[in-house]
Amino acid sequence: MDQLKLSNQICHRYYVASNAITRAYRPLLDKLGITYPQYVVLMALWETDNVDVKFIKQKTQIDGGALSLILKKLCDKSLIEVTASEQDKRIKHVKLTANGWQMQQDASSIPDQLACQVKNISEEEFTLLKVLTDKVIANLPKT
Repeated sequence: MDQLKLSNQICHRYYVASNAITRAYRPLLDKLGITYPQYVVLMALWETDNVDVKFIKQKTQIDGGALSLILKKLCDKSLIEVTASEQDKRIKHVKLTANGWQMQQDASSIPDQLACQVKNISEEEFTLLKVLTDKVIANLPKT
């Protein structure tokens, strides 16, 4: 029953890596007073601001219920504003505040700080890992 050996499971490696990465981010994000999921939403908004919630959900791949809670927390921290569309009140628009834009400056060194914690992986290996991980994600069933 080799197929059930934990050492043969790629998914378990992704699980362990995800937890390790989140732990590595925690002290960096704690300084900013945000969580990793909040950071992900902010990164999406730093790329494209003033978008609807559906866009953020697609961009971040965060579950709708979880995203609602994240957006509420970011509003409470005065990093974003959420407003109803004038054409359709069911559609909510999300826009960074001045504090949200300032957070981009405050967070700008985080990717380099995190990369410095990862030893013995070349830039080419990082690129390959990203490509292969994207391939795994693209080929998993969407729920």
